Amino acid sequence: QLQASGGGLVQAGGSLRLSCATSGGTFGTYVMGWFRQAPGKERECVAAMIRDGSIAVYADAVKGRFTMTRDNANNTVYLQMDSLKPEDTAVYYCAADRDGTLPGFIPDRYEYWGQGTLVTVSS
Repeated sequence: QLQASGGGLVQAGGSLRLSCATSGGTFGTYVMGWFRQAPGKERECVAAMIRDGSIAVYADAVKGRFTMTRDNANNTVYLQMDSLKPEDTAVYYCAADRDGTLPGFIPDRYEYWGQGTLVTVSS
């Protein structure tokens, strides 16, 4: 089970930190991803990270502004979002890839999903 939190309303240029707490599984063995879905758009991956947290990959749209980290001891993954833009407005989801070893951007690879947390960036 994945529980995302930390969303909210922020002005452009501001920051938010999303958290995703996991339970009921072997968190340290999962590739983790953060996705977002804006109204009328497809779900897209913004960041993904391998099991030990040593490698993270980012979508071009967020590279240099978002940072993904994970704390395997506490079964939690984070997404630090800086320099937010109105186009970052979306529902953000965390997801777990149970069987993968490399971070991936394809939603179908991820078996477990959190409920989503809304991020709204005002201009």
